[in-house]
Amino acid sequence: MNSIFGNNISMAEKTLDYLWSKQKITMNNIANGDTPGYKAQYVTFEDEFRKRLMSGRQGTSRDIGNIINSSRHFVRNTQDESARMDGNNVNTDVESVELARTTLQYQYELSALNSEITRLRTMIKG
Repeated sequence: MNSIFGNNISMAEKTLDYLWSKQKITMNNIANGDTPGYKAQYVTFEDEFRKRLMSGRQGTSRDIGNIINSSRHFVRNTQDESARMDGNNVNTDVESVELARTTLQYQYELSALNSEITRLRTMIKG
């Protein structure tokens, strides 16, 4: 698919998957805000993708497509100590802001993907 449509759609797919996972993890953190001993989780993607992209920076479009397709997001637990007596380290205010930010990013990415598909449809139809 990369050879026909370039890397934009593959990157949008990976970004949407990452943002969807980030929303789920953030909502899980909010839901467990009162659970004793619960440690907040977070999702990483950007750092790994940046490292892979920089290592293949001089590559071709196909190399970049392979980097995009092989990149994954990871769910990690925070090890921050809690200021609370029950050991929970979730800050629901921070998590709520992060959820709103992630939702806006997801909506923006969907809009960009729709624009790309519309552009491709226009090119195909002539």
